Amino acid sequence: MADMKYDLVSYDPKKKLENDLLNPDFKDAYEALEDEFATLDALLAARRQAGMTQEQVAAKMGVSQPSLARVEASLGSHRHSPSLEMLRKYAAAVNCKLEIRLVPQKVTG
Repeated sequence: MADMKYDLVSYDPKKKLENDLLNPDFKDAYEALEDEFATLDALLAARRQAGMTQEQVAAKMGVSQPSLARVEASLGSHRHSPSLEMLRKYAAAVNCKLEIRLVPQKVTG
């Protein structure tokens, strides 16, 4: 078995998403989760910018690391959706201010 060889398989996630979005059902489901994905991206970017681990952020928030991991991992699945208070604590822990904006939707027609 040591001499088994494998061919590399290229995978471009952006190209895959672009292709998947051609399917109307997939596109509708993806767009329905857009705000959860944006929230997760914002949380992870803020934590990275602060140079902190989940454990460090959780400690500053006064919650357990597994609890924080569930929140980060579950955005998009509607399980353990973070409360406004949890988002405020997260923002403070990573030395940020929480801002919520409502953006007009694009009208298609």
